[in-house]
Amino acid sequence: MAATASAEGRSVGSRFGVRTGQVIQEFGYDADVDEELRAALEETTGAELVDEYFDDVTDVAILWWREEDGDVHDLTDLMVDALTTLEDGGLIWVLTPKSGRPGHVLPAEVEEAASTAGMHATSAISAGENWSGIRLTARGRGK
Repeated sequence: MAATASAEGRSVGSRFGVRTGQVIQEFGYDADVDEELRAALEETTGAELVDEYFDDVTDVAILWWREEDGDVHDLTDLMVDALTTLEDGGLIWVLTPKSGRPGHVLPAEVEEAASTAGMHATSAISAGENWSGIRLTARGRGK
């Protein structure tokens, strides 16, 4: 499957930092999400992604975010919501439409929301044909 490997041959699981048995919670699912990416993440973990109403501990959160979903404050709120069930040391990925695509969000807006939520961006990747991903980690979480 094309979505399971990047140009460097690394698997989706490796690129997103996920492993078998982990629980991935998904926020902002809509008809425009990358279904191949979702399937590759599910294949890597061996489980379906759980929705935003899941209330048990999770290892990773995927936030699909588009310009029309709201402003920086709304994105900050979503990040804080994602943190409520995230295991210490868990990752959050904010997926936004790539530049030039409808709904594109500037990386600076994601970084501003992350900073307000007590997080910081650590890396960015091409998450699929139409989506970019920004990896976030919590500052000082668990200390």
